[in-house]
Amino acid sequence: MSETLRHELFIIVNQILLLIKDGFMKKFIEIVIVTACFFLSSNLYTHTLTEDFEISDDKLILIDALLDGLHHDAHKGNFNPYFARFSSDAVFLGTDKNERWTIEEFKAYAKPAFADGHGWTYALVERNWEGVGDIRWFDEILFNEKLGHCRGTGVVHLINGEWKIVHYALTMLVPNEIALKIGSQTIQADKK
Repeated sequence: MSETLRHELFIIVNQILLLIKDGFMKKFIEIVIVTACFFLSSNLYTHTLTEDFEISDDKLILIDALLDGLHHDAHKGNFNPYFARFSSDAVFLGTDKNERWTIEEFKAYAKPAFADGHGWTYALVERNWEGVGDIRWFDEILFNEKLGHCRGTGVVHLINGEWKIVHYALTMLVPNEIALKIGSQTIQADKK
């Protein structure tokens, strides 16, 4: 409850109490007012907490649109709109162990791929959201024709009223049946 509302409520309660001369009635009114204030403040507090733990439909639509737009812009090779979806201090992790880029480093890497009008294509299979307040995190399964199923994970932050990607990591998903073979190939490639 805001300080102003609390002050106004205090003034109203005092005025009501001054109007009532009878001791019993005064005590009854005090109990009713205190009880009402308690329930009012409890409901406001509960509502705020519930809002923090649930992503409202409006927020979910906006955040989904951010990522759906990211994948669309990558597919179409829309360089500027693609990178406008990231915060200025974002970090992108690619599939190679050496691919940890600031947003400016990632732009330099991506510029040649976007130059011909199509960057890369990852089709959304499923997406999950978590988080509270102005920070949300997600994981999504994507499909790429060359790499197969991949997982994108990341964090979005509401900055100046606009959702921005502050961290994105892309990993390849390796079925357990071939994990040892792929692991061995990775170890060999790292030795070169």
